[in-house]
Amino acid sequence: MSISYTFEGIDHVQLAAPAGCEEAARGFYGKLLGWKELEKPLALQQRGGVWFQCGKHEVHIGVQAEFVPATKAHPGFQVKGLDELRSHLHQHKLHIIDDNERADEGVKRFFIHDPFGNRIEFLEYS
Repeated sequence: MSISYTFEGIDHVQLAAPAGCEEAARGFYGKLLGWKELEKPLALQQRGGVWFQCGKHEVHIGVQAEFVPATKAHPGFQVKGLDELRSHLHQHKLHIIDDNERADEGVKRFFIHDPFGNRIEFLEYS
């Protein structure tokens, strides 16, 4: 079988949030994490939500009717300076869930929840 396509990676990750989430998303992803807000295409603006740049990838916060937070499924964001990020989040009183299960593989990581209850992982390879 001949394959004529290739996957080049992830373009974006979408996280769901309730209606009216935009200001809380801007505060958390934009101000707290320092991600740049991206302008949504005009055709999608009426749907609500907000988009951000995270490294070379995009994170889209999309409005979902009957929203339920993703407490198990989650994106994992690779960070350079994980300890500094952890300290920054701790100073802002975020609940940090440490996880050392992959320490023997040279992976440091922890989890937090965004303002909507979605699980977020941050990790660094040594």
